[in-house]
Amino acid sequence: MLLFLKIMLTEFIAEMGDKTQLMLVAMTSRYKVRDIVLGTAAAVLVLNGLAVLAGGLVSQFVPDWIIKLIAGAAFLFFALTSLKSDDDEEEAEGKGKFKIAAIAVFCTFFVAELGDKTQLTAITFGANEGMGKALIVWIACSIGLFAADMIGMAVGLLVKNKMPTGFLNILAYVIFAVFGVLTLKTGFELLFEGKYLIPIIIVIIVVFIVLSAIIYITQHKKANKAAEERK
Repeated sequence: MLLFLKIMLTEFIAEMGDKTQLMLVAMTSRYKVRDIVLGTAAAVLVLNGLAVLAGGLVSQFVPDWIIKLIAGAAFLFFALTSLKSDDDEEEAEGKGKFKIAAIAVFCTFFVAELGDKTQLTAITFGANEGMGKALIVWIACSIGLFAADMIGMAVGLLVKNKMPTGFLNILAYVIFAVFGVLTLKTGFELLFEGKYLIPIIIVIIVVFIVLSAIIYITQHKKANKAAEERK
């Protein structure tokens, strides 16, 4: 029992203030609670299972720069989707939407958490305790990580209910954009060993801004058209 509590609290503390916790704050602007809970829970269980049972094979065989580039691209993609209006979200409501949203949360959380300190914590505990206590380590790590991330989701919901309409979408856009650029910077830095970094990042930022402007203008026109049709 003492081992279980030690592992759970360690994982919980390690996740507090982490990028994935902030990511869940942002996700409350795009997805329903059930989608976030299901996607996050599945990702947490799979990630900690891989970390404890496989002993970090993913981080050993997959180059870190690939993981960083995938995670960075995912962050920027979700920043762009944060510009979509809530009306678009409601139009796609239904069972199919629920499945797609949960999978999207799972994939984003999974990629973002790969190689993170919480996964390294799970790997360390798994190596120290051995396969005999792998189940205890897996469950304790999963509960600690999930509890910390649900706090992030709760903060997002609180902000969503207290702030003006559209505020959380802007917050989500900023959070994902910043994480996306910084993560891509790290990935390209590892790939090219620091060479060509500045021009690459400038190109990424310019392209991202252009895409953001196009999406924003398109959404603004759709909103105006919808408002005119309601009159």
